[in-house]
Amino acid sequence: MPKSFKIILASGSPRRQQFFKELDLNFEIRLKEIDEVYPETLRAEEITNYIAREKARAFEGSLADDELLITSDTLVWLNDRALGKPKDYDDAVAMLQQLSGVTHEVITSVCFKTSASEALLFDKTKVTFASLDLEAIHYYLNRYQPFDKAGAYGIQDWIGLVGIAKIEGSYTNVVGLPTEKVYRFLTTHYLKIVVLLKG
Repeated sequence: MPKSFKIILASGSPRRQQFFKELDLNFEIRLKEIDEVYPETLRAEEITNYIAREKARAFEGSLADDELLITSDTLVWLNDRALGKPKDYDDAVAMLQQLSGVTHEVITSVCFKTSASEALLFDKTKVTFASLDLEAIHYYLNRYQPFDKAGAYGIQDWIGLVGIAKIEGSYTNVVGLPTEKVYRFLTTHYLKIVVLLKG
């Protein structure tokens, strides 16, 4: 029988925190800042895997034996290039113009770390935008301020209602966490977390 662990979510994202609540998991939020830089040779999920691991390794030596740390990273991958969080308003405009009318991938990696082990999973979702005119882009950026989001958009926002033509794969992955994969991993490897720590 798997050991019971206390879940530590190392994410300041309100969206990821809400997903964990909706999964009926008890968890504690514990944050550490890291520089989200990565070797230039990395591509696609290699980038998110690297950053998710680096976020977890920031807690090296500080986890109790009964704690399970969960970290994650999401990026938008377009034309063999990563679109992270926009640097400023103009950068956000440029990103949405690049995404307009084309298909890109959203990749999220999740790292599970205990004091004795580490595991990683990732998911990819294809998202196709409808054509976006500048008026719609400026309206969205001014109204919703998506500057903390990879690719300068949140699919759960207004832009997702009016600007997404097609999605292939996990919707929650695009929001920032592949909940089905995460829950299945937890129930496969750490079943007592779900059974004992609800409510």
